[in-house]
Amino acid sequence: MSVARDDLPAVSRRRVRLALRAARERTGLSQSEVAKKLGWSLSKVQRIELGEVTISPTDLRAVLVDIYQLTDQARIAELVEQARVARRERYWTAPEHRDHLPPGLLQLLQFERAATTIREYQSTLLPGHLQTSAVVDATLAWFDRMLSDDARRVLRDVRLSRRERMITRSGGPDYLLLLDESALWRMVGDPAITADQFEDLAEVALRPNVHIRVLPMDNGTLMGTFGAFVVLDLSDQPDDAVLYRETYLHDEIVEDTGQVAYHRDVFDRFWRRALDEEASRTLVLARVFDLRARMAKTLGQDQGKES
Repeated sequence: MSVARDDLPAVSRRRVRLALRAARERTGLSQSEVAKKLGWSLSKVQRIELGEVTISPTDLRAVLVDIYQLTDQARIAELVEQARVARRERYWTAPEHRDHLPPGLLQLLQFERAATTIREYQSTLLPGHLQTSAVVDATLAWFDRMLSDDARRVLRDVRLSRRERMITRSGGPDYLLLLDESALWRMVGDPAITADQFEDLAEVALRPNVHIRVLPMDNGTLMGTFGAFVVLDLSDQPDDAVLYRETYLHDEIVEDTGQVAYHRDVFDRFWRRALDEEASRTLVLARVFDLRARMAKTLGQDQGKES
């Protein structure tokens, strides 16, 4: 199902909060002054501007017109509609996703739909949306004591559906993956599963919107200290972007412009140090050939013992 950018609650909430903060700063009012004029608590104003809570369309119109003296009716109508969409989070998100997906990932699923460019760095494994079904199963099996069967099923379905949304659908975002070379040497599942995975990665790398570079281990030591992260550009404006970070037990969406810009800059610097796309694909295929050669050698030795 196609989802328009304007139908995404997380994206709409971001648009509204940024517009409110910009309008307040333009008038020179402090958050305390705005709260006093509206009869609100300071924390309410702060939480709205941080995107922690939504604002009702009625309150938004009052703030824009009465406090910030906005007269552009088209802009007011646009933001009021965004406020309505922002309050549909519960209806937009499938119940099983609310039950089994972490909060950062729930937002990421929406920002991915709105993104124009996605930069992703991975130091250990391929991103979930690039994993084959066999690798998804092998990866989720590591969490055997932490995940219920329902949670495992939901996470599996989400990983596979994200592949279509980000990589294969028409009009998808430009996707740049910076992959640490060490990820090519990690076995997931067995040699056959791993070989199939890297062969699939080499095929994906041929898609016009996909750009994959491998960062050699002797150039990627410092980069590895950052851990995995994703920068999602939501338009051609440099500040209109979010950062997603994920660790073993925690994930988060970061909207602080300084942190987003810093991670984008780090990504771009190491992107230039990485192997180019053709050389990276050749390295991935070399790993496939190495795995298949080892499998053939092992099979030949086993057959020799039987005879």
